[in-house]
Amino acid sequence: MSSETEHGYLVLADISGYTSFLAKVELDHAHEILTDLLEVIVRQFKTMLTISKLEGDAVFANVNEARLPRPEALLELVENTYIEFCRRRDSSQRRTTCQCRACQSMPSLELKFLVHHGDYIVQHISGIRELVGSDVNLIHRLTKNHICETTGWKSYLLCTQAALKCIDLQMEGLHQQAESYEHLGEVTTFSFDMQARYKELMETRHMILPSEDADMNLTYEFDKPVSYVWQFITDPKILTQTMREDGYWSVIKRPGGRYGPGAQNHCSHGRGVMAYTYLDWRPFQYFTAEAVEGKMKHLEMFMVEPAENEGRTKFTVRLKLVAPFPRWIRRILASYLAKPQFLEFFEKSKILMESSDGKG
Repeated sequence: MSSETEHGYLVLADISGYTSFLAKVELDHAHEILTDLLEVIVRQFKTMLTISKLEGDAVFANVNEARLPRPEALLELVENTYIEFCRRRDSSQRRTTCQCRACQSMPSLELKFLVHHGDYIVQHISGIRELVGSDVNLIHRLTKNHICETTGWKSYLLCTQAALKCIDLQMEGLHQQAESYEHLGEVTTFSFDMQARYKELMETRHMILPSEDADMNLTYEFDKPVSYVWQFITDPKILTQTMREDGYWSVIKRPGGRYGPGAQNHCSHGRGVMAYTYLDWRPFQYFTAEAVEGKMKHLEMFMVEPAENEGRTKFTVRLKLVAPFPRWIRRILASYLAKPQFLEFFEKSKILMESSDGKG
């Protein structure tokens, strides 16, 4: 037997409504539906988290805090997981021709998430990995809360105060509620409605910069998974480390306290300040931004996707100058002014990633 104490995030995804669903429907089809939806959750979680255990209709996972250089990415992972869960549930229901109660009742299934930060022991007994500790007990006790009764939400993300403090966001519109448990005392929680968040995310417009419209296309490959590279290229503190001594990135605006369309950073350097405004934000896929410095303006699109070799990431940058010049002139300017800076960024990023402790 071996064990080690870690500090990090504990995440529980629980399919809500499954108990009543199971009591009313045919067991065989209900099991197939549950297995399919659990596979969606596990596939999403495994991009960033370590799966600790499957617990009936729930998935329990964890991640060491050192592997989350930008903790907001954990919330983005939860939101992506919910989007994929809804897509699979709804598409499966549309495709089925089965009239059994299980298949016809699929829309009643929802998903709730619990996130906590604390200490836990990773215990290995006879090859079996187990998480133990008071914080592990707490997140499981939190599944019995009063959010649904208080808010009427069927699907939600609940963060403990400890988790929200470590994620370090000033999020707007959260529902604050205290839960009390024997031996654990009172726990302050902050929640938001996942159905409302899903609708908000689905209604945001896409803004793609096609490669044929770009004045510059560059591709680089990193020996890190997509989830880690995404955090790296979206964290102002990390981006500052890739700049020269006189440069730094700073946060200016976060609508609702989050990254997303309308969020803005400033990039300060020896020659001036560039205002960097995000126009489209698709976590773990791409973002599109407008960069303005003086009279100069250009569009950038950063994309991440799995490379052919497992565990590596293909990183693509597209740039388009917003200027009244023929395209051949814009391409020359982009190659002369922007390309050397991006090549330097790639190399510095590679060195920083190789020296980091986080493995994604």
